[in-house]
Amino acid sequence: MKITDRDIDNGKPFDWGKTSLDYAKFRDIYPKEFYQKIVDRKLCIDGQSILDVGTGTGVLPRNMYQYGAKWRATDISGNQIEQAKILSKDMDIDYYVVPTEDISFSDNSFDVITACQCFWYFNHKIVMPKFYRMLKKEGKILVLYMAWLPFEDKIAGASEKLVLKYSPNWSGAGETIHQIDIPDCYKENFELVHHEEFTVRIPFTHESWNGRMKACRGIGASLTEKEISMWEQEHRTLLEHIAPNEFDILHYGAIAELKKR
Repeated sequence: MKITDRDIDNGKPFDWGKTSLDYAKFRDIYPKEFYQKIVDRKLCIDGQSILDVGTGTGVLPRNMYQYGAKWRATDISGNQIEQAKILSKDMDIDYYVVPTEDISFSDNSFDVITACQCFWYFNHKIVMPKFYRMLKKEGKILVLYMAWLPFEDKIAGASEKLVLKYSPNWSGAGETIHQIDIPDCYKENFELVHHEEFTVRIPFTHESWNGRMKACRGIGASLTEKEISMWEQEHRTLLEHIAPNEFDILHYGAIAELKKR
């Protein structure tokens, strides 16, 4: 499903379903430390009911399934959900193809609502009241994010520059470490009780980093097949010149935990 938002990529349409195969293969890269920080907050654990919105290929529920929570997960893209189901075929996770703005689970259904790598895509004036209604008393919203740091990592910086060559309006560029932005409309019904930002090094090979970059919004989700092929070849050539066969990319992770008032 194509998405167009004037505040994202200057309104250039994108469709995560176009890149679902690469997304499933190359974007499950969060380190154990990332998930442990969630568990340390006593969230998404045994006895809790969780809703993961914008789940993509189910990265968060699949990796946190071992901690015992009951997961439901939604995404706007049928292709993304299809891959999520394949990757979690031995897990009891309920998946739904539905935009976050159209979600309608029962009142007081969830202990935690998670949004990993997707929070900025939502119409918050619509989804915030839904989150409030669906959460149990003192329920939590957990917003999660991870991104490479182009100004601190030369391989990431050079790769990002190449994305901008093909997709100059891509607004995902230029990341620096910062707290997750929570829209003001949440303040009336939620309290920010915790936030954390931290750096991590993620290991890659030429193939996996090329795949990770190709599965970003600026390339795989928005360019034509010809443009993607041209970018991919140019990126592979770039990596041959600037990167060893195995390397780490400096990222930062960020967490924001909101509590229902």
